[in-house]
Amino acid sequence: MSKQYLTTHTIDNAHITDIFSLAVVPGQIISGSGSSSIQINSTSEQDFPLKQTLEKAHKLGCHHLVASKDGLKLASAGFEGQCIIWNFNEGEWKEEGRITDGNKAGETWAIALSKDGQYLASTTHDGRVNVWDTKNNGQQIQSFETKGSYGMAIDMSEDGKFTASGHQNGSIYIFNNSTGRLQHSLPSLVKPVRTVAFSPACKLLAAAGDSKVIGLYDVSSGEQIANLTGHGAWVFSVDWSFTGEYLLSGAFDGKTKVWSIDTRNCVATHAETDKTIWAVKWLPKSGKSEMFAAAGANRSISFYREATGG
Repeated sequence: MSKQYLTTHTIDNAHITDIFSLAVVPGQIISGSGSSSIQINSTSEQDFPLKQTLEKAHKLGCHHLVASKDGLKLASAGFEGQCIIWNFNEGEWKEEGRITDGNKAGETWAIALSKDGQYLASTTHDGRVNVWDTKNNGQQIQSFETKGSYGMAIDMSEDGKFTASGHQNGSIYIFNNSTGRLQHSLPSLVKPVRTVAFSPACKLLAAAGDSKVIGLYDVSSGEQIANLTGHGAWVFSVDWSFTGEYLLSGAFDGKTKVWSIDTRNCVATHAETDKTIWAVKWLPKSGKSEMFAAAGANRSISFYREATGG
């Protein structure tokens, strides 16, 4: 069974350089790029207008953005090594604080926030996974050690129990946040892992990267239960739909795919650009139809809506 998604709008030249990361909260999409500013566009208005610009947030550009599920906290990581925490208050995003614990270029790469935004996890150039308490002056409360390979991807489960990381050598780890110990060292994808994501129910972990395969893992057992094959290039971003029924992926060759978790098949492919897709995100569902966004080297943000539904 295939699904059809139609392009509803494209924000052309949303940034002056590649868009590396997207984050979504109810009514807004937030984008970070190689330029110094972070931009916030409305997703509740038809033409997706620009609502706010966080000027000069990262002087060398922003490579990762992540928002808490409650939509009130945002974290951004920049190429200069800074990690900034933002708070949504009175209709605007404002800087709340910075993670200053030894931050320098390479010390904070991929980032993830807990559901309520209290805890921030990040990967480092030498394979460590650090966790900070954003409500306690950004104090580091945990550090997980791995085999020293660059941490390229990270995610925290919605139930707060686990943190997962993906590494340059293909390793994938799941850590138990309450015990502070390694829960699983998952079957390797051999090549660099550039994205990891827990399903909304926290039962599955998706991981992908230079192998061009999306691996699905059982969080409780650590077993690899499926490979989603079909991408012909490196996969840079995956994101679960809010029900966990579908997985969205974006790749180096400009292709965006939607996968059915039930059938383990690709149900939709979009190839509007031949330039790298760095980031893909489902938008919070409004009405009956699903929407997602994709952005990357063409410096634009494209929005897609499910063809069926109102």
